[in-house]
Amino acid sequence: MHEMSLAEGIRGIVQQAAAEGGFARVRSVVLEIGALSTVEVEALRFCFDVVMRDTVADGARMEVVDVPGAGWCMQCSATVPISALYDPCPTCGSYQVQATSGTEMRVRELEVD
Repeated sequence: MHEMSLAEGIRGIVQQAAAEGGFARVRSVVLEIGALSTVEVEALRFCFDVVMRDTVADGARMEVVDVPGAGWCMQCSATVPISALYDPCPTCGSYQVQATSGTEMRVRELEVD
């Protein structure tokens, strides 16, 4: 389950931000998670709650902003929507589509006290 290591990485980002920003409590953590990222959001929620215990983010809400998948079709020379890696281009059917969006996961913002 790589969601546990992702949650631990989020904890590290939160703790570093708390040390640099001087805040004592995090109310929510907003994440951007791409549709192609292979992150299981519900598993990440569980892991997030576990790893945030006894930290400045204990009890914080985890909010998710979905990032749709997109790719560059080498045949069409166009950006096209894709719902899975290695999907064919919806315009021309070519499989020469390189993912350009939707593979990322990042901490977007923190709501703090």
